[in-house]
Amino acid sequence: MTGRTTVSRERAERATLVDVALAAQVSRQTVSNVLNNPGKVSPATAAKVRFEIDRLNFRPNLAARSLRQRKANALGIELNATGRHRLGNIQDSFLVELTVAAREQDAHIITFAVEDYLEPISEYERLLATQMVSGFVLTNTRHDDPRPAWLRAHEVPFVSFGQVWDDPAFTAWADVDGGSGIAQGVRHLVAQGYAPIGYLGWPPGSPVGDDRRSGWVSATTDLGIHDPALQEVPPQDLPAAAAAVRSLLERVGNGGAIVCASDTLAFIAFQVMRDQGQRPGTDIGLIGFDDTDFAQEFGLTSVQQPLAEIAQTLLTYLTGAESGAVAPSRGVLFDPAVIPRRSTDHRSTDRARPAHKPVTTDPAGSRTQDGDSS
Repeated sequence: MTGRTTVSRERAERATLVDVALAAQVSRQTVSNVLNNPGKVSPATAAKVRFEIDRLNFRPNLAARSLRQRKANALGIELNATGRHRLGNIQDSFLVELTVAAREQDAHIITFAVEDYLEPISEYERLLATQMVSGFVLTNTRHDDPRPAWLRAHEVPFVSFGQVWDDPAFTAWADVDGGSGIAQGVRHLVAQGYAPIGYLGWPPGSPVGDDRRSGWVSATTDLGIHDPALQEVPPQDLPAAAAAVRSLLERVGNGGAIVCASDTLAFIAFQVMRDQGQRPGTDIGLIGFDDTDFAQEFGLTSVQQPLAEIAQTLLTYLTGAESGAVAPSRGVLFDPAVIPRRSTDHRSTDRARPAHKPVTTDPAGSRTQDGDSS
């Protein structure tokens, strides 16, 4: 444990290009020019920057620099390796779509896992140092995520499936409007005649979870059926989730419905209902989120994310960044779509995959977000 702590401390204290820029009171681009194109910088400024480089013992990332000088053909994506027996994971489907899209761009996807989810940087650093990848596609972004800042400081090209929550100025992302998806689910349930509508989600603090819960709040409020007592946000633990479902089912009652923040939660509710002799769809409506394989297998109505479009958008951003193109001015927020199945209407059959369109941006009112934090 002692050796690992020492290594982590040394890595945390290592000077970055940003540190040099701040100390020399110049831009990051100026520091980069001193290192790579010194002819573009005045002798006085170059001398000031080199002084700070020596003082801070800054060591440029030579591997990352050489990789930026050629077109990327290997892109890294970190897999979520927590949990060995998952019922379904949206990342699995996204990885398939990303791999297909990469082939069209003459690129390859390199998957990897990290030893410590909260301290992942060493693996990113290793992949760059060994020149295995030239850029990254991030997923599972969160508050206090160390990856975006580190990649930007080291000038490593990357894009993100999901907003970079702690850096509103970063715009090379594509995401799904989770609140809109849940709101669509609520309206679908009401149109099918279910009432009241409960919500099963995750504890507060998760940006994705909070966004999805907001869709339930806004839709039920708009429809005049909001009841704050009809929600459960249990910890991510199977016994706790099952107990929360039993309590919520009792409060919702036959004829009501539950909209869930994920297919995994919906499947837990599905099993609890079966165990209690209740029929999903006939007795109580049920909707999941992510449209995973088991949702399709068990006839579970779910909110489908436009993963193919998201993958294509992100790769277009990434290849553009590596060829020197200007970063996109805005991230793209896609609208998902409800796929009706037996859990909300016995008469429904699986429907063809809909065409998803990104939410457009205009001054009259849009959900696509600006990179500008103002």
